[in-house]
Amino acid sequence: MRPTGVFALALLALVVVPTANFSQTGQTSGQSSAPMESTRGVVGGGVRVRGWTGKIDAKEEAAGMTLKSAKLVKEGDALHVTTGPAVTYWNPKNKAAGDYTVMATFKEPKYMNLNSHPHPYGLVIAGNDLGTDQQSYLYCAAYGNGNFIVRGFGPAPFQLNGPRGAADPAVNKAAAVGEPVTQEIAISVRGDKVNCYINKKVVASYDKSALVTAGKLKSTNGVYGIRFAHNTEAFVTGLTVSYFRDPPLKP
Repeated sequence: MRPTGVFALALLALVVVPTANFSQTGQTSGQSSAPMESTRGVVGGGVRVRGWTGKIDAKEEAAGMTLKSAKLVKEGDALHVTTGPAVTYWNPKNKAAGDYTVMATFKEPKYMNLNSHPHPYGLVIAGNDLGTDQQSYLYCAAYGNGNFIVRGFGPAPFQLNGPRGAADPAVNKAAAVGEPVTQEIAISVRGDKVNCYINKKVVASYDKSALVTAGKLKSTNGVYGIRFAHNTEAFVTGLTVSYFRDPPLKP
């Protein structure tokens, strides 16, 4: 005998459907077959670096996370980030305008120690109205598996190098899960171009006019900072802005 409609509904009620929190980088990591991964809050989290603040992604907030669900601390000359929800951190005093290059080094001490598939981290530039629902910024971020992404908020999220990012030989790969991997990342604004460098190679280049437009950036002038996907840990050193030079290219 076939089950009645009521009995079929009862069977459906027994099925457990897993849920996961999504960030802008959660399902666009270049891992098309990666399983859903729920965000896990960090014990003892919060922003503990003087002058710095941050904002987690809206979908993380909707899932009940807060800025205290991730952690930013200073250790020696490094910023130590542990997430938690996908988050952007910045110091409002760190601003760049005109032609400039922002650069920093990111070291993931134990590749994928907090996640089941690679997650990205990188630089933010052109931050305006940060922390509000009208914020806009651009970021370039690397994964420890050789991939990178270029994304932005304007204030809605927008993608620049495809829905899942791209691979490039310049992006360093960790030897194995639990091993260290380091990426030198820079973003330059020069004339009518915006370039993303990873390990001294231009991996992506965009016309400024395609970025500063409705639904994307308000300007390439603005605050610079750092961005991390969920469930990720890395150290950031050498976060600086230069008005005189771009990173040297690989020979």
